[in-house]
Amino acid sequence: MFLITKEGKEDEGAYSVVDEDGDSILYLFEDEDDACRFAMMLEEQEFPEMHVIEVEDGLIIRTCEIRNCRYTLITPNDIVIPPPYHDFI
Repeated sequence: MFLITKEGKEDEGAYSVVDEDGDSILYLFEDEDDACRFAMMLEEQEFPEMHVIEVEDGLIIRTCEIRNCRYTLITPNDIVIPPPYHDFI
């Protein structure tokens, strides 16, 4: 599984989106190429340079569950595009 972080700030968190209820949803990609394409789309929207990191499936899901962090699995069959609004904080 793969997630996206800011280049050079990998220890500070991962890319997530905010849903209509204001909750953060961590994107977990099953395929590295999909994660890389999404990171490139972010950079095209003037995000800072992004970095794709491989994480152990069970470990990241368990960590999300322990921390009560919402997440979604992005499969190769899913089509996702970055939302138009972003906050770099």
